[in-house]
Amino acid sequence: MFDLIIIGAGPAGLACAIDAQKAHLRYLIVDKGCIVNSIYHYPEGMDFFSTSELLEIGNIPFTSPLSKPKREEAIEYYRRVVRHYELNLRQYHTVIDVRRKKNTFEVVSRDRLGREHHDQTRNVVFATGFYDHPNRLNVEGEDLPHVFHYYRSPHPFFGSEVVVIGAGNSATQVALDLYRHDANVTLVHRGADFSRGVKYWIRPDIENRVKNREIRAFFETRVIKIEPDHIHLKQNSRRIVLKADFIFAMTGYHPDMSLLTQLGVTLKPENDAPHINEVTHETNVPGVYVCGSIVAGRDTNKIFIENGRFHGETIVGSILRSTPKR
Repeated sequence: MFDLIIIGAGPAGLACAIDAQKAHLRYLIVDKGCIVNSIYHYPEGMDFFSTSELLEIGNIPFTSPLSKPKREEAIEYYRRVVRHYELNLRQYHTVIDVRRKKNTFEVVSRDRLGREHHDQTRNVVFATGFYDHPNRLNVEGEDLPHVFHYYRSPHPFFGSEVVVIGAGNSATQVALDLYRHDANVTLVHRGADFSRGVKYWIRPDIENRVKNREIRAFFETRVIKIEPDHIHLKQNSRRIVLKADFIFAMTGYHPDMSLLTQLGVTLKPENDAPHINEVTHETNVPGVYVCGSIVAGRDTNKIFIENGRFHGETIVGSILRSTPKR
């Protein structure tokens, strides 16, 4: 019987496990991928928006020669943290069900060989993030093999006609990276301008590339259909057809709340964020907690590593108050 099972081995989930270990609680972390799986799938060479000290967990220093560390440095750092604490962790275990049993829970997971594991716990902490579930365009052709919701490296797209959909931080960074590695880039956005949240050091760069016609841009434009080598757009009443060898739909991501709602957790209608006790992070279902970016539901720009890493301390404090003394 565990005191808590943490679903998700991102920075927030790892930080929660460290707090549980320091409090001498019986804990387990399970993740369907590797540790910090979302960071692993970030673009190669990506710079974080945060400084290294704001990414630290477990009082382990994160040193970097750069003002903003790169993806590769973060992966190495979090791997070092897991080694240091020897965290009780299962990678490549997909949680397929969480069942309530009076005052406890059964967490059912499936490993990479298809074997099911059934673990009992008094509390469940969801730290599953949002990066695994892209916001879809819901247009014909979105599932064609040349359409991507994730970006890794510019090299395969050299000399190609590439359309980037979106105008937030991810979309603008992808467009700039592709442009600088000799792809012919077109940016498409349904709004009238770049998103307000685009970082101040990125905005002038992308605006100048568009102004100089080095990157084509279509604003107030929607995608209506995707074909194997073309994309169909609509700008007001104007129909536009562009050649497109590859398409990156950088339209954001959202958390999967299905296991939470199955347990009876209620969501706020305005953003699908779970109803929680703001002091303890416990949901309306006793013993079910949320940690990290999932706390904010679809408002994925509100919770980051720098503030989500402190959720574990709050959750562990609540669990300690309710856990029978051994």
